[in-house]
Amino acid sequence: MIAIMSDILSTLIEALQAKRHGFAAGEAVFRRGDDVLRLHQVVDGEIHVLRHLENGAVLVQQRARAGDFVSEPSLHSPCYHCDAIAATAAVTRAVDRERFRAALRADADFADAWAGHLARQTQRARHRAEILSIRKVADRLDAWLSLNDLALPPKGEWKTLAGEIAVAPEALYREMARRRAAGDAP
Repeated sequence: MIAIMSDILSTLIEALQAKRHGFAAGEAVFRRGDDVLRLHQVVDGEIHVLRHLENGAVLVQQRARAGDFVSEPSLHSPCYHCDAIAATAAVTRAVDRERFRAALRADADFADAWAGHLARQTQRARHRAEILSIRKVADRLDAWLSLNDLALPPKGEWKTLAGEIAVAPEALYREMARRRAAGDAP
């Protein structure tokens, strides 16, 4: 069912005359205060949606990867409330905001697929919030694994995993080494 909804969304996005945009690592996709003119879907790479706090800290509100839409709530806002920066070289396909909204009003299948997508994003956000409420690295990793079919990403992506569960990469590597030594590695 999820794959079907994803296929419907992908097909309809292309039908809405999506245009491809390339971004170098560190380049802005959009900035806070910019008018919302289009909705971006990541084709390749990774884009972070960032909120800058008064004390200088930066919160990563979204880590958008291939297939993810960037800052979906902006679809219903006149301007962006965050920055979106390419964390790696990235490619998006972007659809005109008004064309996208008109398609939602006109096509029940598209609106249903979009609602399903938003429901899955809500579930992901809740899962991440739950993981972040856990204190120990081992327990955060266990929670992440339980939500990801008990499968670790390839070793080259462990730093990204550390970011997802909000622990220092070194702390994650130590936990992985501890599990290997104990014979508990997934």
